[in-house]
Amino acid sequence: MSTATVTIPNIQVQLTVEQLIMALRQLEPGERAKLARALASAELDTELAQLITELYGQPPVEDISEDDILAEIRTVRRKRS
Repeated sequence: MSTATVTIPNIQVQLTVEQLIMALRQLEPGERAKLARALASAELDTELAQLITELYGQPPVEDISEDDILAEIRTVRRKRS
């Protein structure tokens, strides 16, 4: 059984994951939805940071023209329509 330490400003609580889940189930539906959005946002932030790191690790593309960029934008817009 894994244990997580949850730090609330000036308070530390050790909970197992199961205990944390049980505590979260006691929240009102609106509060659980708020928590779900915060967790999803944190995941997206992590994925975005990884993507940015990966992109910065690639060599810069210097032989792309403005026409190439505009053509790509038009292609993406067509696919989304």
